[in-house]
Amino acid sequence: MSSANSEFLAGLKAGMPIALSVAPFGLLFGALAVDNGMSIGEAVAMSGLVFAGASQMVGLELFGQRIAPWLIVLSIFAVNFRHVLYSAAIGRRIAHWSGAQQALAFFLLTDPQFAVAEAGADAGRRLTPPWYFGLGAAFYFPWVAETGIGAWFGRLIENPKGLGLDFLLPIYFLGLVMGFRRRANWLPVVVASAAAAAAAVASIGSPWHVTLGAIAGVALAAALPPARAQ
Repeated sequence: MSSANSEFLAGLKAGMPIALSVAPFGLLFGALAVDNGMSIGEAVAMSGLVFAGASQMVGLELFGQRIAPWLIVLSIFAVNFRHVLYSAAIGRRIAHWSGAQQALAFFLLTDPQFAVAEAGADAGRRLTPPWYFGLGAAFYFPWVAETGIGAWFGRLIENPKGLGLDFLLPIYFLGLVMGFRRRANWLPVVVASAAAAAAAVASIGSPWHVTLGAIAGVALAAALPPARAQ
């Protein structure tokens, strides 16, 4: 087996456990998409072309309502602002890749993709295209397939929200945050981000708490002196 194939399979293997844990979100999105008036094909196409997880769910809540298109775009941008930070962090590690490889890498840059890639880099793994794309394949193809399955069976559920599965999303993000708990200044940065997000929810509402919480955490991290990780 060639080195590239081995790297791809290693990335695929690294992503599969997390892909299984993310499966409920894909099924939930498919069910909610049908509940909001989308066809199965439209739901699957959205997952395949947008591939944005939580932002797709935000879009579902806004599509079809009497809201100006620019406001929908702005709201989704606010939710996705964290990807600007993800891109800055990953971009420095893949600067030597070709333009096409970088474009595909950023398309695949979801929350779990960032978390696993950064954890691997912290452990000394060099981010190679085969490994990174194997990791991305472990997340991308199951997500699209799960959307189709959720959309198909979602037609049999009168009220998907009534099942309370939306609680999985905050738990999932909390797990990602906890994965970085050994990094320097983790606790004060998380506390500052959470406080700013809570204040934003109480004052101006969702989805701006995502952006403002991220900005507060980044600002504090930049202001604090380097500290030894615990």
